[in-house]
Parts: sequence; C-alpha cells; structure tokens
Amino acid sequence: MKKIYLSAIFAGLGALAAFGQDFYETTYRGAFAPAPTAMWSGSWANWDPQNTNYGTSNTPITANITTNTTWTAGNVYLLQGQIYVKNNATLTIEPGTIIMGSKAVVGSGLFITKGAKLIAAGTATSPIVFTSDQPAGSRSAGDWGGIILMGKATTNLVGGIGFIEGIASSTDTEYGGATTPVNTDNSGVLKYVRVEFPGYAYQQDKEINGITFGAVGSQTEVDFVQVSFSNDDSFEWFGGSVNCKHLISYRGLDDDFDTDNGFNGKVQFALIVRDPDIADQSSSSTSEGFESDNDASGSTNSPFTSAIFSNVTAIGPFRGSTSNTIDPKFRRGARIRRNSQLDIRNSIFMDFMTGIHIDGTACEANATGGLIIFKNNIVAGNTPGKVTEKGATSTFGITAWFAAGMNDSIASTAGILTTPYNYLTPDYRPAGSSPLLSGADFTGMSTGLGIEEVSDIVGMSLYPNPTNGDASLFVDVAQNDEIEVVVMNSNGQIIQTVATKYAEVGTHEFTINAATFAQGLYYAVVRSGNTVKTVKLSVVK
Repeated sequence: MKKIYLSAIFAGLGALAAFGQDFYETTYRGAFAPAPTAMWSGSWANWDPQNTNYGTSNTPITANITTNTTWTAGNVYLLQGQIYVKNNATLTIEPGTIIMGSKAVVGSGLFITKGAKLIAAGTATSPIVFTSDQPAGSRSAGDWGGIILMGKATTNLVGGIGFIEGIASSTDTEYGGATTPVNTDNSGVLKYVRVEFPGYAYQQDKEINGITFGAVGSQTEVDFVQVSFSNDDSFEWFGGSVNCKHLISYRGLDDDFDTDNGFNGKVQFALIVRDPDIADQSSSSTSEGFESDNDASGSTNSPFTSAIFSNVTAIGPFRGSTSNTIDPKFRRGARIRRNSQLDIRNSIFMDFMTGIHIDGTACEANATGGLIIFKNNIVAGNTPGKVTEKGATSTFGITAWFAAGMNDSIASTAGILTTPYNYLTPDYRPAGSSPLLSGADFTGMSTGLGIEEVSDIVGMSLYPNPTNGDASLFVDVAQNDEIEVVVMNSNGQIIQTVATKYAEVGTHEFTINAATFAQGLYYAVVRSGNTVKTVKLSVVK
C-alpha cells in the first residue's frame, strides 16, 4: 500500500523545479505542530550559546577564497577579517564544522559574492555553527560580522544593483542582476546552520545582520537556520526570490525579519523569541518582529516587496504579562511601511506592545486594495487597545480590516503555547486547548503536495553537493517506519531507486551514485509514513 501511495505522489509532482517554493498545508497556526509531533528545532538548535564550549580555533582564515574549497569537521576555523568567496568558487563546509569570527580583527565575516556559492549543509545531529571566538560566558552580540549572500536576482533599486551597507562599494559587495536578473540564481545551501553573536557595526547605525540576503535567487536552499544574539536584524532580505523554511530568530537586538527592495520569496515555519532587556538603542530605529519596506523612500519602484510568510510564532518581550518591564525601544510584532505589500498568514504575534502597524497612507491604500495581506493570524497579550496601530490622523479603518482577515485578538497569552517562557528548555508547541490548533487557511496560496508538516522525517541533507560521483544522503527519522528513497530528474521521472527499508528513529545514511548522471539539477525524494520530502542534488561534470 505504501509503495502505491508513494508512486501516486511521484506521479503528481509534475515539474519539480518549483517544488520547494510551495507551502505545506497545515491545520494549525504558528510554527509548530502540536504534540506528540516533536518540535522541528530538535537538537540542532541551541538555546544557550553563551555557555556552549566550542573549543579553540586551529585553522585561521586570512585570505579570500577564489577556488573550490572544503572546510572539514575536524578543524575549528577562525575568520580573521572580511573573507570573500569569489571568482565563482564554491566553499563547502562539512556537517559538524565550527567556524568562529575573530573579535580582534575588525569586521570579520563571510561574504559570498555574486556567482560564488556556500554549501553549508549540516544535519539535524551535526549542525554547522558560526559563532564568536570568545570563550564561553564572555560572548556578546556583534563580536563578529555575520554571513552575507549576494546573488543575481531582481531588486527594485535603480539600475537593479545594490551594495552591502556600511562597507565600501565594490564588485565584491555588489548584489542584483542589473538589467538581466536571474531570479532562479543559486548561492548555495544553508541547512542546519546556527549563526551566533553576529552583527558587527561597520559604521554607526549600519551593522551587518546575522544573515544578509542580497538579491538571492530561488534555487538557493535555506532550511533549518537559527540566528542568535544578533547585534542588528537576525535575517534581512534586500530583493531576491529565495525561499526559506524553519528559521529561528533568537534574542536579537533589532528586527527579526526585515524585508526590503522587492523581496518576493516565501517563508514558512519561523520562530521569533525576544528578550525584554535586548532592544536597539539607535535614535533612528525601534525593535520590531517584522519590518517591511518597499524601499527606503517608499517609492513605487518594482518589483514591490511582496514576500509571503506563513506559520510564524513570534514571542515578544512581555513574556506573559503586560505589567512586566521591557526596554522602551520595543514596539510592534509587525510594522509594514513605505509602500510594502507584505503578506503574513496563519501566524501568532504574542507579547508585543502592538500587534500590527500599517504605517503610512501608501500602505493603508495597499491594505485596502488587498495588496497587504494579514489573514488568519492571532494577536495576543499586547498592550490593551494596541492590537493594531495606524497614524494619529489616519482615517483608515484598520480594526475592520483586521477583522475581515479572519484574525483573532486575545487579551491573555495563557494556554496558547506549552512552555514558551523558559529560555533554556522551551516548548513552543500549541497547548492542549490552544486556539492555534485550528484556523489555518491556505486558500489562494501555492501548496505543493498538501502534506501537513507533522513529519516522520525531521531533516535531510546531502554531502557533497554539488557532486560528480557518490553523494551521501542523511535522513533524520522521528518515528519507526518504512522509508523509501529515490532520485528524480527535473521532469519528475524516477532515475534511481536508492533504498526501501524499515528505519528506526535516528539518522540514516544512503548513498546516491550520481557518476552516470548528466550535469544538471536532480531531486532526492524520501517518503516515510505520510511524509514526503525532497532535497536538491546538483551534478557537475
């Protein structure tokens, strides 16, 4: 029966090139399925990076990377300065590798230039960690720069080109495809990756984010990524079409998710956790869960910032009571401004001063016209009377607009999540009678297989990838069940049956023999129980 079921799914996949761009339909709202399904943060996420012993670096990196290079798990690498991967080179990092950023060397960070790739494909049991070089107990936000990916996709900046802020403009800091953008551009893989204590301030009020995406294309894979204690935004997208899943923004300084300059990707399953004592003290900024602009001036430049986020759990600084003391620079769960057309659905914003702010007449018009979408969300535990916010003199009917989106407002956060306020041993799944258990709606959204994210498979990764020979597929199984593994081409045809076996809970390794494959893009497809997952495999000759 299971083999027939799997074959039927394969037959229905069609063109797999867009497979990773679809949303999984869930019945629940927020980032996590209810128990007994395990949280997808699993053991790869780290809730206490300050006190984790990562050892001592033994491999300094002082020069740019201009040829294909592999960093191995047996070493601890130290970024000493701004390290650029350039000349179309690929930097591959093995699962379990530790990379530290030097605090002593100004602005240490990893920059992936246009045409180059970073293949950082960890596993659920062996994540790749980028962190501070300071000893446990002595680390601080901004100890080092962060990861910057620059691609060739579309941005709405004049001329289609932008430069990473705070750093001298050059071909090494340029992103965007100019007049010939490539929205399917591929900057590599970030999977099972942690980024800790990033956000170096190159100039006043111009810090590098935890991870910066500059016009990154849709063939880039971003899945299971945690940014902790960032000294600026945790994740910021400047244009581009990259799709992301399973993101964690943990106790950062400024915004958790910042979208600008025409970013139009899709993001599903994301967690925000704020600390009441950590907020941006810049005179020109406040700390938000989401901040979204079309561009800095709110122009009508296209493409508009129109990213879609679904299944977000955002836990603000009040942490259970509006009487708790929080930094006064905290403001909103989501601030949509400057002509953005952001779309947020099936999510929860709890413990923020204000739920959602539709900021400015351009965004009010976008909301009225259905270009800003905020649907089937919950806003809970905010300052009384601050579910929504608009300008002081605005006549926009924001309360009616909020209600028309089938959104819910709840005064208290009690009974919504299981144990959300324990930093070190949290449980962010819906509580037993939580309003999150129902109410999700994916009407009008592109939904791939319609398989709910209650997975027997909690993680997959390939190494090496790209390959011209054998590749190892690591599959993390959460429940004992039969597992089937095949490889498909971009037309949805099965070209290799890798394995069919009974798999117990744990990590299983499968070998894909790609030596006879033609150069191109393929998909490893795994089925266990009612879960089907894919991972892209690039073959080069």
